[in-house]
Formats: sequence, structure tokens, C-alpha cells
Amino acid sequence: MAVDFRVLGDVAASVDGVAAGVGHARQRAVLAALLVDVNEPVHADALIDRVWAGQPPRHGRTALAGYLSRLRQVLAGVPIQRGPAGYTLLADPDTVDLHRFRRLVAEARAAADDATAARLFAAAARLWRGEPFATLDTPWFNDVRRALEADRLAAELDHNDVALRRGEHTLLLGDLARCSVRYPLDERVAAQEMTALHRSGRSAAALDRYRRLRARLADELGIDPGAGLRDLYQEIVAGEVPAPPSPLVPRQLPAAPQTFTGRVADLARLDAALDREQATAVVISSVTGTAGVGKTALAVHWSHQVAGRFPDGQLYVNLRGYDPEAPPLSPAEALLDLLGALAVEPGRIPHGLQARGALYRSLLAGRRMLVVLDNAREVGQVRPLLPGSPGCVVVVTSRHQMPGLIALNNAQPVELGLLTADEAAGLLARRIGGSRVAAEPDAVRRLVERCARLPLALAIVAGRAVLSPASSLAELAAELDTTLYGFAGGDAAIDIRAVFDCSVRALDARPAALFRLLGVHWGADVTAPAAASLAGVTVAEAQAALAVLTEASLIQEHLPGRWLMHDLLRAYARELAQGDPEAGRACARLLDHYVQSAHRADLLVYPSREPIEPPSGAAGVIAERFADRNAALAWFTAEHDALIGGFAVVGEGVTDPAVWQLAWTLSNVLNLQGRWNDQELAQRSAVAAARRLGDPLREAHALRALGRVRDVLGRDAEASDDLTAALALFDAAGDLAGAAQTNVNLARMYARRGDLETMLLHDEASLRLYRESGSQAGQARALNNIGWGLGQVGRYTEALAACRASLRLCQEIGNVHGQANTSLNMAHINEQRGERVAATEGYAEAVRLFREAHDRPQEAKCLTLLGDSCSAAGDQRRACEAWREAVVLLDELGLPAGEVRAKLARHSDAGPAQSVRARRSR
Repeated sequence: MAVDFRVLGDVAASVDGVAAGVGHARQRAVLAALLVDVNEPVHADALIDRVWAGQPPRHGRTALAGYLSRLRQVLAGVPIQRGPAGYTLLADPDTVDLHRFRRLVAEARAAADDATAARLFAAAARLWRGEPFATLDTPWFNDVRRALEADRLAAELDHNDVALRRGEHTLLLGDLARCSVRYPLDERVAAQEMTALHRSGRSAAALDRYRRLRARLADELGIDPGAGLRDLYQEIVAGEVPAPPSPLVPRQLPAAPQTFTGRVADLARLDAALDREQATAVVISSVTGTAGVGKTALAVHWSHQVAGRFPDGQLYVNLRGYDPEAPPLSPAEALLDLLGALAVEPGRIPHGLQARGALYRSLLAGRRMLVVLDNAREVGQVRPLLPGSPGCVVVVTSRHQMPGLIALNNAQPVELGLLTADEAAGLLARRIGGSRVAAEPDAVRRLVERCARLPLALAIVAGRAVLSPASSLAELAAELDTTLYGFAGGDAAIDIRAVFDCSVRALDARPAALFRLLGVHWGADVTAPAAASLAGVTVAEAQAALAVLTEASLIQEHLPGRWLMHDLLRAYARELAQGDPEAGRACARLLDHYVQSAHRADLLVYPSREPIEPPSGAAGVIAERFADRNAALAWFTAEHDALIGGFAVVGEGVTDPAVWQLAWTLSNVLNLQGRWNDQELAQRSAVAAARRLGDPLREAHALRALGRVRDVLGRDAEASDDLTAALALFDAAGDLAGAAQTNVNLARMYARRGDLETMLLHDEASLRLYRESGSQAGQARALNNIGWGLGQVGRYTEALAACRASLRLCQEIGNVHGQANTSLNMAHINEQRGERVAATEGYAEAVRLFREAHDRPQEAKCLTLLGDSCSAAGDQRRACEAWREAVVLLDELGLPAGEVRAKLARHSDAGPAQSVRARRSR
């Protein structure tokens, strides 16, 4: 099926040569908006804005869906997919006249001879049938239309230059006269028309054209013509026939990448730098990013887009800063190439670096040229190649961030990150075909994930897919394991390992060592103290090494003080670490770092916790420091995956005491966060470690925590066995506090089973043991538990007395979580007594205190109970507010919320929920 889309005029489409009815103006606008970004996702909100200009109909998304459905019917066989990032029209870009125009112009500018260039420019011009997107009038289409008209003018003027070089000046006169009417103040148009007139024997007309332009510039803008136009005028006055522009005007840009995808924001930054005032300074853009991220592709793609603005040519040199097969090009060698491109005869090129640089800058003075310095290693390789006068634009690409170029030469940084998942899928679609990608979305998702959204890796995989058309993408994805072997090849330029190796070889010893050891780090990202512990150095030394790795684009500081690397670099670092004898010791130090940091954080979160022997400060291990309780909680959240991952660490020097201590330090925060499965994993690991150590007291602590989480999960038999075994071990060791707390856990277990008599026996035993041990926090917990038990059997006066005693102790020792539990208990008891006002106040106080304690599951529970209490008292508005907040919180925690939603459905009379998150944040 042959499809053809046209937007350079009326929006139209044809299928197999037959016009397809693409509908009325709105539907055509939807099609055109997708065609502009063919193979790229466009969010529904962006489509609505493009089509309706910020004034969509009441049901804008429904209308949009209807237009898309009709377009799918009309364009059967052309996929219009819907994904998380929006709608994507998948098609060969060459089937869209807009993209075909851009390709032809890029090829014309890169053509080796003028005849080929003229043919390609003419083919591009024939694609225009009128004003782009004719009859579509929204701000977005108007902006795109203006940009396309600018591209068309640039291509037309480049075509004129070619025609003048080919001696076709007489044939150009009519076109140039019409162009002058459209662009009366454009000096390039005027120069071309003056040249054509003069060469056609109409010198007087050429001079008159200049005088009219000069007068108009003075009247309307208050300026004179530029130096180039003034020089042309003087040559004509002197009777000299200006030589046509040399056919050797350097046009050295490599071919534009045909499958370039995304990078809209990065292209905009380059455009913004170009649009800065060029009259007083050389404009420099520094494009940086990790190996294989597409720096050269971006620079070359953009350079082709703007080449028409540089009539004196475009220079390109590969500085080979990170070439796997050749050494970096010296500045002197680079200048030799650049001077040759500027038609300097070999015998006239000086030998010294300074002399070559001076000649190079002299030749560029007064010219408008684009200079692309690709693959630079460091700033010293670049500075001698910078033009010395305004009018030129320089684009530098490097894996190094070039801070010196930014600071001293006012370069504008453009730092490339990885592609988005949709951009990565779009790149695959362009390389191997949209239909093949659309047929296997799950396989494409796996390929994108395995390639870490790195353009080079995606290109390698796409190449393999093209060479194996009979293989499915699922088969190709299955071949890519967690190593780099699936990305190897005979060509060093497309061997991921060889490409990464160039970056690492350029590092000094300490940053290189840290890079290797980051491969054994099991967390998503790393802080400076964690990196220091990993490498066994000071924090200052680790920060210096992290800065070097960041400047080399091997890691990224994605959040303040937190660094990460993408998955393929991590796999490469892990390969390097396999041969490093320090790797096992580094793992042990890192685990100790997490143990010490978690212990310090835990004591801030729960200062009243019964103390145990703190972790020892192992050599080379540096713990995190926390300003306050909130900072400690934030660290627990950020490091959750790394902390839980610590239980899977194996290697030299990783000790069972460290595993046990990590589980102990995490037990409270995992309970607060309701992470019961992680809690079970941690405590099972701790039990196993304690048994290997032959330490019954440590085993008792771990069994008690394991029994508690299994009780929460409703696994009665296992919970009972764990807690009974823990109590026996504590009793045998004479550990009063441990035995007391285990009695608390047993009491809660029996309470859940409904055996209140046994529950009270265990609660009273825990109070006796806590008093013997002198633990105020324990006594407070035991009193609160006894109060709850007494309330369950109807002894309300005694119950409230026990709770008040508990609350006083919690307030004395600053135990916020204990105050919250006691307030909740007292609210229950007052509700049972029929004291509705006191119960409601108690639930509200419990909500406040659990929120302060960051116990989100309990906060959700109390919000539900507060709603129930308010509803029973007839306050439906307040009840619904509490239930809504509970639903939001339960959803965030992934806990069942159906019962609370049912209550809302029965009682809500206030319509849609207010901004619950906003209220909770106050």
C-alpha cells in the first residue's frame, strides 16, 4: 500500500494514488498535527491545543477520539497508536511532503557537485503547492507555518547560489525580482539580485537596487547595509565583475541522520543560542552527554537545518577525542584540515600552531560560517579552533562537560540525556519500520528497556533486526541478557564495550577505581558518603571523583547529592569490577555504611526505642548525617531499594552481624511504611544470620519481629511459632525488655483471634517485665494495651485510667507514635461508652499524631474511623471529607479501599472530592 501525505499546501492524503477524504478542517488539523511529528508521540492535551487553540469544546477529548477513529478508517493500514505519551502516527517520513522536503534540502546542501545540488533543490521546491496547512488558522499552525516558510526561503536562496555558480544568472532574474518583493529588506536576496543583474549586463539596475535598499534600511530601521553588500556595490561601481561564489565553498557536514528522533527541547536550545546577537561575539554551543547518547547526530541534524543561514560554508572536523581506533587529533592537525577546507594551498599553511590559528581566524573574519568540532576530548583541543570575529557559530560535541569553555568562552551548554521510552520506540520504528514495531509492542518495550534508551544501543539492535528480517523482535529481545555481549560487534564504532572503554581509559586512577566499584553497588543511585564507603576514601575525595565522573558524562547528578548511571554503563562497570580484588571488600564497606546510616536514622525516627549494641565503625565506612527526623525519613524513602537489596549481598567480608543489624534498624520504619513483605524478607535474613552466628539473643529479636509481621499478614501458625520461640529465648537469656515486648506481640495476636482473656494475661506480663527493666517507653505501651483490653471486656473506667497513665508517660519521653496509639485507643473506649463527642475528638487527635509520626497506614485507619464517628453523629460533610482523605492515602499505599469508597458512595452529597492532597499537606 502506497500512502502519500501533503501539508505544503492544502492538507491532503492519498492511498495507492487515490485521494482519501480526510474530512473537514478540524479533522484535517488533527492529521496535520500528527504528521508534523510523524513517528513521535503527541500528547492528547497538545493535540487539543494545536487544533482548538486553547478553546476546546466541552468534551474535547471525546471529539479528538472521534476524529482519530475516522482517520484510522480512512487511512486503513496506517497505524495511529495511543500510548502513555500520547498519539503516534507511524509512517515512513518520506511519505510526508514536509519531511521529504527537509531530506532533499539536506542532501542538496551536502551534495558533492552543483549539478546534483541543483537537481535536489528543484525536487524539494516542486513539493510546495501553496501556503502550508492552508485554511488551518491556530497559533500553533501559524508558528509552524512561519518556520516552514523560513526553511523554504533558506533553501531557495541556497538554490540561487548554486544557479549563480552554474552561470544561470539570466534565468534567475524573474524569480529574484519576485523574491525581492516578498523580502524587501533581506540583504542576501538583494546581493543575489544585484549579482544576477550585473552579470546580465544591467549594472545600472544593480546599483539602483542597492540604493533603494539602502534608503529603505535607513528610513525603516535606521541602519546601513552590511559590509558584504557594500563591498559588492563598490565592485560594481568600479566595473569589476564579481566572481561567482567558489564551487569550493566548504560544505563539509556529514549526511544528515535519516532516523533522527526527538530532542525537541535540545534543538530549541541550539536555536536559541543561534538567535542570540551575533554582531559582537562568536556563538558557541557545547553539546555534551554520555557515550552513545547521540551528540553527533544532534549536532549534524541541527547543522543541516540551519545551514542556509551560513552562505560562506560549513566546516566539520572529527577531533577523535574518544576514538577506539585512533589517537585524538591535535589542534595543529585539526587546523591543517580546516585550512585545507578553506582552499589554502598546502605550501601556504604555516607550521606552528599559533601561526596556523592566526591564518584560520583571518580567513573566517567577516564570513558567516558554521563550524562543527565533533568528539572533543578536552577544552585545550577546542580553543585554538574557535573563530576570532563575530558572524560565525561553533558547535562542540564532547563526552566532557567543558566547564572551562562555558566559563571563559561563554559557551551555551546543551546536555543530552537518554531518550524517553516513546522516543526510543520511535527510533526503532524509523530504523526497522513502523509496522514491524507496531506488531510487537511488548518486545519493543523490552528492547527499549534493555538498551537503556541509549541511541547507540538502539541503533545496534535495530541493525541486527534489519539484518534478520525473518526473526521476531521478541526473539531479538530474548538474546539480550544483562551483560554487554548482545551489543558487541566487529566494528569498534558500534561496539558498546569499546565505546565505553574510551571514556574510562581517559580517567585518572581514583575516578576510574570508583567507576569500577560503582558497578557492584546494588542501589539505584549513590550519595557521596556511600561512594566514599564503597571506595574506602574520605567524603571529600569521593566528591572529587564523582565530579570527574560527572564531567566525563559517565554518571549524572540527577538529584542534589545523588548520582546514577544508566543500565548499560552499570553493566560495563560491573564487568570491570569482576577482576578487581577490592570489589568484595567494597561490598562489605557499603553494607556497613547502610547499617550505620540506618541505625542513626532509626534513632531519630523512633528515639524511645529500646537500645541494642550499635554497629561498630568499620575502617573506611562513613555514615550519612541527618539534620532532623524528617531528613532521616526522607533518606529511608530514597534508599529503600538499596537497603532491602543489602540482604541479597554476598561476597568477601560481608558479615552476618551486619545483616542482622540492618534488619533490626529497618524493622521500625518498615512497619511505619506498611512494607510487610520487605519486613518479612529482612527478618528471615536476620534469623538465618543469627543462627549462623550461634547467637540466641539476636535470634530472639529477629524471631519476635518476624512473628509480628506474620501476624499482620494473617499467617497465624507461623506467627505463633515465631513468637513462642522468641519468648523462650528471651526468658533463657534473662532479657526482660525482649520478653516484655514479645508478650506485647503475643497479646496482639490473641486479640486478633478474639481470645481476650489470654491477651490480658500477656499484656499484664509485659507491664510487669517493663517495670522490672525500668523501661518507661515499654510501660507506656503496656498500659495502653491493657487499657484497650479492658475496654474490650467493658471495664471502661479502668481502661481510661490505664490509657491516661500511658499518655502521660508518652508525653514525658516525647513518644509521638505512642501518643497517637493511646489517643486512638481512648477514642475507641469513649465510642464504646457512647461518648460520641469525645470519641470524635480522639480520632481527630489520633489522625494528627499519626500524620506527625509518618505512620501512613495508621493515619488512613484513623481517618476511616473519624469518618465513621462523624457519620454516626450526623455530620455527613465532615465524615465524607475524612473518608475521601482515607481513600487517597489507601490508594497511595496500595491497600484495599473498597469499603471506604462504598461508604462515600452511600453518604457523599458534596460531589467530587476537594483537593485532598492539598488539605493533607497543610
